[in-house]
Parts: sequence; structure tokens; C-alpha cells
Amino acid sequence: MASQAIRRVRSFNRTVTERVGVLSDHFLDRPRPLAESRLLWEIGREGADVRALRARLSLDSGYVSRLLRALESQRLVVVEKGGGDGRLRRVRLTGKGSRERLLIDRRSDALARGLLRPLDESQQSRLLAAMHEVERLLNASLVEVAVEDPDTPDARWLLAQYFAEIDRRFENGFDPKVARQMRARDMRPPNGRFLVARLRDRAVGCAALWLLPGQPAEVKRMWVAPEARGLGLGRRLLAEIETRALKAGAKVLHLDTNRSLVEAIALYQRCGFVEVPAFNDEPHAQHWFEKKLRRRLPAR
Repeated sequence: MASQAIRRVRSFNRTVTERVGVLSDHFLDRPRPLAESRLLWEIGREGADVRALRARLSLDSGYVSRLLRALESQRLVVVEKGGGDGRLRRVRLTGKGSRERLLIDRRSDALARGLLRPLDESQQSRLLAAMHEVERLLNASLVEVAVEDPDTPDARWLLAQYFAEIDRRFENGFDPKVARQMRARDMRPPNGRFLVARLRDRAVGCAALWLLPGQPAEVKRMWVAPEARGLGLGRRLLAEIETRALKAGAKVLHLDTNRSLVEAIALYQRCGFVEVPAFNDEPHAQHWFEKKLRRRLPAR
């Protein structure tokens, strides 16, 4: 990665942290740093599970515990056991905490207005558009993709969403009884791989690699949650599948798809897949694609 790009990112980070007051021990002129204020705001009016807070903010348990103790000492929150499992903890705001959260909301609005006020209308529009794009790209950079067992709860949920969507979108629906059968064992090594993409610990996408003996490998079960679309996740899942197919010794990737999935077809073509004659008897498919795999040279 170019050193100029690294310098640009670091300069951006310094400017943003200075402008929004991250460096101060009294964020928004309140008697606490940003981390405590942010946690207080995230707890919200309904309260929250401590485990969910950790995942949402990508913080380790020890740090969250210290932040919660600080908020408890200020009598802003109460931490209690949650549900029937003694290991689970739930945190809720006290009356004082609710009033403080409302004040944080108001001062955050004032900070936002202060960022925009010195700029003319054209500059404000440019800044807001840039902020939207930066947020979108930062979310994309937060996505993590890993191989998982297809029988985990998240994997089963993703597959259920995939089948529900294609059933809605296919002209004649999706009939699993007549479709080519891909079982869970076909998505486990050595027969295949099942990839799960997560954003802030929430499963938002999946794809399967099917390694067929003596045949080209296949891309199957690729789906991205609506809220994660536009982040380049489909392209990333395809790249991850390609990498794992190469490692498994595959030289060609195949996939088939239905004509109603026009966005997917466009993605496959952008990613180097070429339409070819039918190579299987999948009754739901009208398009078949192929990509010859080549090992990438390491970047210099």
C-alpha cells in the first residue's frame, strides 16, 4: 500500500478527532470522555445486553466493564443479571442517566451544527456527501469474512434468507425438490467451504464453494443482506471464493443463475465471469458462467 495513502488516512484521522473533540476528557463539555458518553448513548432508553454492546462497538469485555463501572459510579446506569442465565448482564439507564443522555443528544446536535455553520451551502452539500461516502466505505472495511460450518445458527439464518429471496424473485418461485441438491456436507471441507460475512458481529452475507471431484468448482448460495448491499460485499465474497478454490487446486469456477437476478449477473460479468453453454441441468437457471482461475502475483 502506497505510503502517500497511509499519510492521507492518518491526516484525516487527526483532523476528525480534533474537530469533534475526541481528545478531550470532557467530551461535549460534560465530565467524562467520549467513550463513556458513547456507551451511555448506545444503552438507550430500553437498556441493552452488555454482550450486544461489546459487539456493536467492537470493544473487549474488560474495557466495557471499566466503562460501565465509571458510569455506575456516576449513578447513570444500573447493571443487572439478564434473563435466566446468570452469566448474561443487562444495563439500563437511571433517571439521571436518561437526563444525561438527552443532554448528550442535544449537544451532539449542536456540535453537528457547529461543523456545518462556517460553510456555505455548496460546501455543506459537499461535506455531507463526502461524510456519507466515507461512512459507507468505513462500513465496508469493517466487514469480516470467514469459513464457518453451514449448520451454525447464523449460517442457517443466512441460507433461509437466501432461499426466501430467490423464491420471491424467481418468476415461478423456487422449488427445492427439483433443484440440484447441495447438502451441508458439500459445504464442509474437503467437499467445499461456507463463507459468512459479518458487519459489527452481525451476519450479513454468505457464499458457498462446492469442490466437485474431477469437475470445475462451483459458486453457490451467494446472498447479501439488503442493509449491506452497496458495500462491495458481493465482489469480496466472490474474491474469497476464488482464493479458496485456487488453494484447493481448482482451475475453473462455474456458477449458474436465474435471469431475474439481474444485479448478480452484472456482478459476475464485472468480476470476469464469461457466459457459457449450460453445464448442468439446474431447472431454475437460464444463465451459466465460467471463470478460469489464475494465481495472482504478490504486490511489490
